[in-house]
Amino acid sequence: MWNAWKKAFDAWEDASARYLETVLKNRLLLTPAGAALAQLTKTKALVDKTLATSLGALGLATKRDQERTLHLLNRLESRLLDLEERLDERTDKKP
Repeated sequence: MWNAWKKAFDAWEDASARYLETVLKNRLLLTPAGAALAQLTKTKALVDKTLATSLGALGLATKRDQERTLHLLNRLESRLLDLEERLDERTDKKP
């Protein structure tokens, strides 16, 4: 039973793969799909820019502002940890 099912599945998978490979290489599908993807990308960029501008005009932090702040906080934390290590080293050396 298992072998028959496995053979049928393998045959279906092989036929599907050959068909999809042919269809997905067709320029009649690829050209409009590529144009649609390009347009969606441009639209998303415009929406992101408009949203960031609107949030900035309202005085709210944008994603870029938050990322910049997080980066600065990480740098500050790293410097504090370094200073703590140096302080520990100095206090360990004192008798």
